[in-house]
Amino acid sequence: MDWYGAVFELIDMRSFSNLWYWIALAVVWSTASHWVLGVPYDMLQRARKDGGQAAEDFHDIVRVNNNRMLYIARVSGMWLSAFACFFLTGLGILAFVYWVEFAQAVFLLAFPMSIVAGLSLLTAQKIHNRGLADEELYKQMLRHRTATQFIGMFSILITSMWGMYQNNAVNVLGG
Repeated sequence: MDWYGAVFELIDMRSFSNLWYWIALAVVWSTASHWVLGVPYDMLQRARKDGGQAAEDFHDIVRVNNNRMLYIARVSGMWLSAFACFFLTGLGILAFVYWVEFAQAVFLLAFPMSIVAGLSLLTAQKIHNRGLADEELYKQMLRHRTATQFIGMFSILITSMWGMYQNNAVNVLGG
């Protein structure tokens, strides 16, 4: 057997048996849980621990990102929602009606991230409406991060179970 044949047998180039898909899944969820509303988590920790300039910087970045998110939602939120629903519906139909494995892989990445996007918008609205600052703001950002991590863990579990099912089905059916 030649070297290329061994490599392609070891790393199947289909979606769920492709190593790059699983690396991308891990990167997407670790990035989503690190960047809470566009603010790095280490900045939250530093602001909470040190206070002073770190806390001011944290509050400024949260304010800027919140205002940006709320502005985008106000100006083009309806169009973005319509496009996201169209995209996810089309992807879902391709994935689970026509059984396109690539569409399944993308759907299992995109759908949970759309839930996180909605949760981020709700959190931004809550921070804005209540005028959260200091300890209340830190707690809200931590709750949002924890919720994102739970969504990510559940998503990775479902994706890995579905990927194992798909890989076993292909191996059994010989497709």
